[in-house]
Amino acid sequence: MEYTLINLLNGLSYGLLLFMLSAGLTLIFSMMGVINFAHASFYMLGAYFAYSISIRFGFWPALVVAPLIVGVIGAAIERYGLRTVHRHGHLAELLFTFGVAFITVEVVQVIWGRQTLPYGVPMQLDGPLFTLFNTNFPIYRVFMMGVSLFMLLSISLMLKRTRIGLVIQAALTHPDSVEALGHNVPRLFMLVFGGGAALAGLAGVIGGAAFVTEPGMAAAVGSIIFVVVVVGGLGSLLGALLASLLIGIVQTFAVSLDYSLLSVLAKFGTRLGPDSPGYSVLKISISEVAPILPYLFLVVILIVRPRGLLGTRET
Repeated sequence: MEYTLINLLNGLSYGLLLFMLSAGLTLIFSMMGVINFAHASFYMLGAYFAYSISIRFGFWPALVVAPLIVGVIGAAIERYGLRTVHRHGHLAELLFTFGVAFITVEVVQVIWGRQTLPYGVPMQLDGPLFTLFNTNFPIYRVFMMGVSLFMLLSISLMLKRTRIGLVIQAALTHPDSVEALGHNVPRLFMLVFGGGAALAGLAGVIGGAAFVTEPGMAAAVGSIIFVVVVVGGLGSLLGALLASLLIGIVQTFAVSLDYSLLSVLAKFGTRLGPDSPGYSVLKISISEVAPILPYLFLVVILIVRPRGLLGTRET
């Protein structure tokens, strides 16, 4: 029971962090049709800016200011770069964001260096919140979950209850009609792109302190973000949330399971030696294949339900 509950809580916290990362890309991908390979770079920038701000002013100002800085950078990239290459098609957009991702990594290494930064959990959020059986559950993981849920609630209310949210939803499917009504759709695209970058920056502020802040952090999460967006369904925040939680929980449980087909066969009295056919495959444990499970899930979803779990159109 202790093992199940602790892994479930850890999986939920990791899944909600993935949702923070994927929420902005969900909006950008669905509204603008842009395959933004630089999205994970905004996550990295959020962590690095948060570190620089926190060592001077503390964690709480960094939590607010760092995502805003990343959002402004994202809006500038859309306005002065992505918008220019948009007329050349999706391939040009893909190559442009791919280049931005590489440039961002190099700039980060020039400014902050290649080493891992000592950006950690703030003192106010360090320590256990409660003890479950014999295991302490950290305050910071609960804080991560709370920020992610608050973000989901805020985005939902903004899209459904505000004027700009209604315009954004209309622009998702009928951009020409929205522009004909007098709304500045290019500016709206810039705001959405900047907002998506800010959400990734917020995830960087939270995730950088919980895990690690180093130049390879963008590459570590880059591919998993696209898995979440496609599995959840294009344009569906609820789908992104569901996919994030599923992937987070499955991976968390998988990495702690040291079972293999070889051990299962041994329990039934069948013992195989190194010379047995397929021995190298049978001895692979669940924890060893845990990193590829999200991608297997992606393949299955694309075969069975191409529009994703809660998507409304084909990927």
